[in-house]
Amino acid sequence: MDSKEIQKIKLRFGIVGNADGLNRAIDIAMQVAPTDLSVLVTGESGVGKEHFPQIIHQHSARKHNKYIAVNCGAIPEGTIDSELFGHVKGAFTGAIEERNGYFAEANNGTIFLDEIGELPLATQARLLRVLEQGEYIKVGSSRVEKTNVRIVAATNVNLVEAVERGDFREDLYYRLNTIPVKVPALRERAGDIALLFRKFAADVSERYTMPPIQLTDGAKRLLTAYPWPGNIRQLKNVTEQITLLSPQREITEEVLREYLPEVRSNLPMLSGNGSKATQGKTFESERDILYQVLFDMRQDMTELKRQVNALMKGQMPITTSTTAYAPSEEVDYVGHTLPGPATIDISLHDHHDDDEFQDTAEYVEEPLSIEDGNRELIRKALVRNKGKRKLAAQELKISERTLYRKIKEYNLEEL
Repeated sequence: MDSKEIQKIKLRFGIVGNADGLNRAIDIAMQVAPTDLSVLVTGESGVGKEHFPQIIHQHSARKHNKYIAVNCGAIPEGTIDSELFGHVKGAFTGAIEERNGYFAEANNGTIFLDEIGELPLATQARLLRVLEQGEYIKVGSSRVEKTNVRIVAATNVNLVEAVERGDFREDLYYRLNTIPVKVPALRERAGDIALLFRKFAADVSERYTMPPIQLTDGAKRLLTAYPWPGNIRQLKNVTEQITLLSPQREITEEVLREYLPEVRSNLPMLSGNGSKATQGKTFESERDILYQVLFDMRQDMTELKRQVNALMKGQMPITTSTTAYAPSEEVDYVGHTLPGPATIDISLHDHHDDDEFQDTAEYVEEPLSIEDGNRELIRKALVRNKGKRKLAAQELKISERTLYRKIKEYNLEEL
């Protein structure tokens, strides 16, 4: 596909940028559009994955039929089968009449399943049957229904790792991933960042009849160097804030810096060469890093306690000061706020005649597993939000269905 045709697609669907990775994704979407093959669109949150199912649908033989977009992460686990496949009257409490699901409504059209990685395993099995045989059964029914639907799925989850964890069916992954389309992150499109900024700034200025803003050379360099963890969605948000709130119309590096959230961690264990556990490792998310840091903190405290225990058993006088990463206040896991180094002073004296040190018990390490960390994270979020699961899910930045599943898994139903 030549560059002129790609540019036409960009104009039609409001896509801005000229990065090779972006052009490659559009090219693949256009090539696969005339077929009925399943497509899996991958990429980080906020990169614009929602454009590609529309490109595929509008350039397919199904373009005159329905296109339905479904956010799988926004539907509670208990109702998602009914939403996707429909139900019959009396199938459950509140089912006062028979209802078609999205697969019936989108027959002969295209259905876009966003956040496909959030589907429960039982629903994944139903979806696999649709992909393989074009069949499904409504909730509460025994009659097999037929549907002819083109499925395009999207996710920001690493499905390969989800398969390894047992959270996603391997056979479904390969059926969905017939044609993969990878949308690059904004930090991989450095040349497009300034273009997108100008586009968003011009849109806001026109909408609210405000004078346009311009970036100085220093501000452009800062804008390009910033990693944009929230991708295009974050860039648009920052651009709109600056355009509406900044009294200056020429944006300098100093002004721009006021609107850019700090992304560097001030954790001592993540600076410099990193901690012993994080050296040479990569992490999928900041939360993985935080868990690793918490494990390191626990190991440091364990080692410190072992040393204290050994000194007490050996009855060796010592006065020392050591630095350990001990929290001086409650750790805010969700807000990613961790304490700095706390200094612990240890003063031990000779206790040859003290019986209390004669029978000093061996210190037993209490391991902190990932499951323990997850359970405590969810428990605190539920307590803070007084058991309101929707608010807790928003705070944890996960879907409500994932939260419900984790609550059941960790036996937290009473909260």
